[in-house]
Amino acid sequence: MSISFDSALGIYPQAVTLGSRRAEVLAANLANGDTPGYKARDIDFKAALQQAQGQGLPLQATHAGHVSHSLGQFPGGEALYRIPQQASLDGNTVDSQVEHSEFMQNALQYQASLHFLSGKFKGLLSALRGE
Repeated sequence: MSISFDSALGIYPQAVTLGSRRAEVLAANLANGDTPGYKARDIDFKAALQQAQGQGLPLQATHAGHVSHSLGQFPGGEALYRIPQQASLDGNTVDSQVEHSEFMQNALQYQASLHFLSGKFKGLLSALRGE
């Protein structure tokens, strides 16, 4: 009887990778909070995770002139621009409170994914040992 690591680990490896990528994007937003003209970006975590799992609906362009619908290569897909609640005079769209909030929420989700992934590995290790 063989063990399929993909089915045994579930979505957690992809969730950890996406969480890490999203943390990088959010950290870049925070670091560029005072950069004139900088546009805040974010990753649609749910859509990127569905794409990574192959569950997303495939999009099709009906005309050759349509904009590409690709989210980019996994991990993380393409970072999309965030719509600002209030634009600044210098064109910067970073709202530090929103960025801090999103960063902390992402950190909690990342930590939870790591915790569940650790539990999956412990279960696999127990199965391999015959416990």
